[in-house]
Amino acid sequence: IEYNEAELLEKSMEGPKIIIGWQEWVGLPELEIPALQVKIDTGAKSSSIHAFNIKYFQKNSQDFVRFDLHPLKHSKEVIKTYECPLIDMRVIKSSSGDTEERPFIKTPIKIGGYEWEIELNLTNRDYMGFRMLLGREAMAKNVMVRPGVSYICLLYTSDAADDSLRVDLGGRRII
Repeated sequence: IEYNEAELLEKSMEGPKIIIGWQEWVGLPELEIPALQVKIDTGAKSSSIHAFNIKYFQKNSQDFVRFDLHPLKHSKEVIKTYECPLIDMRVIKSSSGDTEERPFIKTPIKIGGYEWEIELNLTNRDYMGFRMLLGREAMAKNVMVRPGVSYICLLYTSDAADDSLRVDLGGRRII
């Protein structure tokens, strides 16, 4: 039996979907991160982002979380600090079988011209290869994964971009 990828996509999913590879560049606009390398992990239920110095506090009777992160994959020089509403605390089981209670936030994600809101848990991913892992719940309604390819969804590039929004990727600017 021969399968047409477009027909399968149309029949198996409701609404328009984006096809992504096993690793992609994404943007997190509310966190002011125009480009971040992520690993796509269909084996992980939730999405995680590298965070440290995690502190909990209340503002106007609402729970918040303050955290720092290194948005660049191999650099600890750039540190950004964020304050976001805390949407939940959940016990997460890691790939090694360990469990840990983690804070969750909501934020929009941009991939290949599409944008939608996702939940992210905050954890120390310093020892991992990617600062962010995109799990099934964030992809379920919007994404189809092609595991044999990487970086098939390009972010918009421009030489005329505002300097504050640029990320230098070895001569290629991605905004």
